[in-house]
Amino acid sequence: MNTNHNQIWNDCLNVIKDNVQPMSFRTWFEPIKPLRIDGDVLTIQVPSPFFYEYLEEQYIDILRKTLRKIIGNNAKLEYNVVMSDHNTSTNKTLTVNYPTNNNTKLNNKPVSVPLKTDTKSIKNPFVIPGIQKLHIDPQLKRDNTFRNFVEGECNRLARAAGHAVAQNPGGTAFNPLMIYGASGLGKTHLAQAIGIEVKERFPDKVVLYVNANKFITQYSEAALNNNRNDFLHFYQMIDVLIVDDVQEFAGKIKTQETFFHIFNHLHQLGKQLILTSDKAPIEIKGIEQRLLSRFKWGLTTDLQNPDYITRLAILKNKTYNDGLEMPDDVLEYIAKNIDTNVRELEGALISLLAQSTLNKKEITVDLAVELINKIVKNSKHEITIDYIQKIICDYFEMPVDSLQSKTRKREIVQARQLAMFFSKTLTKSSLASIGAQIGKKDHATVLHACKTVTNLIDTDKQFRTEVEEIERRLKV
Repeated sequence: MNTNHNQIWNDCLNVIKDNVQPMSFRTWFEPIKPLRIDGDVLTIQVPSPFFYEYLEEQYIDILRKTLRKIIGNNAKLEYNVVMSDHNTSTNKTLTVNYPTNNNTKLNNKPVSVPLKTDTKSIKNPFVIPGIQKLHIDPQLKRDNTFRNFVEGECNRLARAAGHAVAQNPGGTAFNPLMIYGASGLGKTHLAQAIGIEVKERFPDKVVLYVNANKFITQYSEAALNNNRNDFLHFYQMIDVLIVDDVQEFAGKIKTQETFFHIFNHLHQLGKQLILTSDKAPIEIKGIEQRLLSRFKWGLTTDLQNPDYITRLAILKNKTYNDGLEMPDDVLEYIAKNIDTNVRELEGALISLLAQSTLNKKEITVDLAVELINKIVKNSKHEITIDYIQKIICDYFEMPVDSLQSKTRKREIVQARQLAMFFSKTLTKSSLASIGAQIGKKDHATVLHACKTVTNLIDTDKQFRTEVEEIERRLKV
């Protein structure tokens, strides 16, 4: 094994750089300094407790996986947390609030974070003989409560419906409760808040949150191991089932069929189903009509972009809960200038704190202006499969519906192939989901389309120019 700590850390950075956003890499990884390697223990230096806490909260998974890959399965990570101008460090097992000045002195001990710990995963009873219902981990993030969900005009109906469901799961007309909206508006938070309150009010009820992608993976493993009946039995045990991002079921026929049976079983027994999606049921493509019709049985409600008053309340709630002090005029400036979604609002707040910490600057409106200008300048339209189809059809001056037709006209076939190519490269959607939304094709057709486009880019200069222009329009 390489014993040069600088080389080991550089190898780690090369892996991390490919898995995080460029701005995040510059902010959170470039300032880190490797100090030493002792056996399987790598020690790194970070500039503040806030910096350490953010790394631990947001990036511990990628750090764990990367160091295990570079160093080995027994890899461990130690942090030295340096305070301002002092050469002192802290053992972060202490509870340390984010300092309001840079003169705080802390003990000179590193913090050790074991990297061999497995990430939290849903344990299925069909692979753990004899497990009882009460032992099923609900997979809920404890901070996603109703108390932390700021109410506004943009979400009032959804929040009220969620609260009603939490008080009487399975006993209201809101079953299923379908929550939809764009990314970053709080769908997961609200869905999990319902689950948390149900567990508080009815401790004996079995609650489970699962992302649709996780459900798909579990089903595939069950089918591979001939455990489909046990898989069904597991999900039919749940009293409150929360499935996030159900649009990911698009194109997964076998998974849809299985979920259809689970849905029917739970609904008939008066169990509660809570579903989230990035679009309304009527707009979801690639999902069987019989399943979509069940999504609409209860209440379908949307989350919209928060207005200024709600955005400001979200920022104040965030700073209060995190124990941070922030000038009101700074919060007001952020709320006025970040008007997209909650995730970007909180991201701007964290970036401002990071800039203040790293550059030892006071948090002022001027600093906020400097940061927000960069964020707004660099922010891009959310790239979805629907957006890609629109941009490509605008470029070729053809109706979007033409991509869904069965015609074999060359220009439409090529536009469809380009839509599939960009959907694969610019979104996280599966091949099956892409095919289902673009012409109702299968994953093999999508793969063929991507290979065709790649070959043409390499051999046809005019085609390559067109692809570059479409990509530029997509990323504006």
